[in-house]
Amino acid sequence: MCGIAGFWGAADCGGDELRQRARSMANAIAQRGPDSEGTWADPDNGIALGHRRLSIIDLSVLGAQPMISVCGRFVMVYNGEVYNHGELRSELEAEGAEFRGKSDSEVILSAMALWGVGPALKRFNGMFAIALWDRRERLLTLARDRIGIKPLYYGYQDRTLLFGSELAALRSHPSFNAPIDPNALTMLLRHKYIGGEHCIYSGIYKLEPGCIATFKSADTTPTVEHWWSARETAASAAANRILVNDEEVADRLEELLLDSIGRRMVADVPVGAFLSGGIDSSTVVALMQKQCSNKVRTYCIGFREAGFDEARYARRVATHLGTDHTEIYVGPEDARAVIPDLPALWNEPFSDSSQIPTYLVSKLARRDVIVSLSGDGGDELFGGYLRYGLSNKLSRMGGWMPHPLRRLAAGTLTRISRAGSRGLATRVSNKTRRLGEVLSMKSDQDLYYRLMSDWQHPDTVVIESQCPTEIFQDDTLRDQFPSLTERMMLIDSMTHLPDDILTKVDRASMAVSLEARVPILDHRIYEFAWGLQPRQRVGPGSGKLPLKNVLARHVPREFFERPKQGFCVPLAEWLRGPLRDWAEDLLSERRLREDGFFNPAPIRGAWTLHLAGGMDLSASLWSVLAFQAWNDAC
Repeated sequence: MCGIAGFWGAADCGGDELRQRARSMANAIAQRGPDSEGTWADPDNGIALGHRRLSIIDLSVLGAQPMISVCGRFVMVYNGEVYNHGELRSELEAEGAEFRGKSDSEVILSAMALWGVGPALKRFNGMFAIALWDRRERLLTLARDRIGIKPLYYGYQDRTLLFGSELAALRSHPSFNAPIDPNALTMLLRHKYIGGEHCIYSGIYKLEPGCIATFKSADTTPTVEHWWSARETAASAAANRILVNDEEVADRLEELLLDSIGRRMVADVPVGAFLSGGIDSSTVVALMQKQCSNKVRTYCIGFREAGFDEARYARRVATHLGTDHTEIYVGPEDARAVIPDLPALWNEPFSDSSQIPTYLVSKLARRDVIVSLSGDGGDELFGGYLRYGLSNKLSRMGGWMPHPLRRLAAGTLTRISRAGSRGLATRVSNKTRRLGEVLSMKSDQDLYYRLMSDWQHPDTVVIESQCPTEIFQDDTLRDQFPSLTERMMLIDSMTHLPDDILTKVDRASMAVSLEARVPILDHRIYEFAWGLQPRQRVGPGSGKLPLKNVLARHVPREFFERPKQGFCVPLAEWLRGPLRDWAEDLLSERRLREDGFFNPAPIRGAWTLHLAGGMDLSASLWSVLAFQAWNDAC
């Protein structure tokens, strides 16, 4: 696991200056690779590459980057892990390839040199962001893994192409001078993240999951194409669904998980796992322990506030499986102490408040291990989010009503919810408000879009903005995936998963130089999940039928059959209590007007309603606060 950076377009600079700039870019993300640094430059072409290394496989200098191919034609910087590098090495050696060390980096570079970039990528099983310079053709290629586990940004500044693992690397280049993109800011307010190719800065982009960007010169638009598509893969698998019973589904899933987890346990450094006590992380840990003669190291964070603590469930699973379990309980002061550091840790505005416990558990694990396995991906692949069932129920509930009648009912419910006060439970008021909002939707796809939106009309909050078109609004999805649940799962796999969940895990773990691996998101498991019959894939109630059936072979069902509980903090009460002064300063009308990004009226209105206690608007407010704090820090 590493951090990569580079630029192309400085032909007037000498080699030393090029390397120094690349070194500065890479050092801006040094936490991603604290073990060593490296640079490479070509003054004739004005290109330089920088690298920060977190040594995981082959800890020797033979795994250092930037790495030059044996033939001398290609130079690469790479962030990630390819878990089938051993098999690929054998194939390459059979074709005449030579290797100096044992790192997966050498295998990746050799595979792309021998087989071509696209064909090689399709052979990789792993997570990665790659920059490859072809010295003969003067061609730069950027590539990202299938699901979007590892990040990669790029963009032009003053006729110079900049790229890197995080925005801090790009900002460290002297040419960087990008303004904030108000359209991207609307995405943050709506979803808690800035999605797709968009970035908080105008002219800077994220390379999307499963994509290759090819640059033929330092100042021309790249060719961007998918080498793997989540949508096409899902459609292909769904068109050829397997016909087996539930027991056979569990057999096949366990076989895939054992292989995926086993591959991700391989490292030349200590390995552990996050354990929340939920279905996903418990399954990962159970199958780790099954393959390990020593006790697996597991880690969990507990909160003392009622309704926010899962540590007792994790402890029960850990005791049953016999892991070497570490847990710590943190109080509000511990979690709040992290908040001032969040802008620097995330580099781009991000407002999923579960980033706080994710960072804390990463910090805990890093005391003992350098690699930690995580259970992320189970909800999206096997229908675990509560909103899937809720959307189906609400869609059926409103389906019999003509739209004008639904709008009338929606207005009544909204007025009832606004009458909520400290005498009316916030939870009831919120549910009433949300029910009123979703009843006003014209279609089930609009309904789902609303459920995923903190601000329903963020373009009225962000000044001079327009909401970007998103995959949520693609009506062709309904024809391809008639099931509402499957459409939601696909959309989540393409948006919420890479842009929220995996971004959160990447930044939180990399902030403490910890490599997080996500075995449930092996592409073979993705394809398998989409090839299942919908009933077998999700099952009744809270979903995840296949995962539950696998886990039940190792852990008693009563350990995990309980209502889903998110990995979250009591943000609503914190904003009314210990964080109130901090938030009031960032949300003051004077401050909002002077900064010039937001229309103060809706924000001040939401703040007033939240403080009154009848409505929980913490998620909406946190997005504004996250941006304001980030803008101050960056």
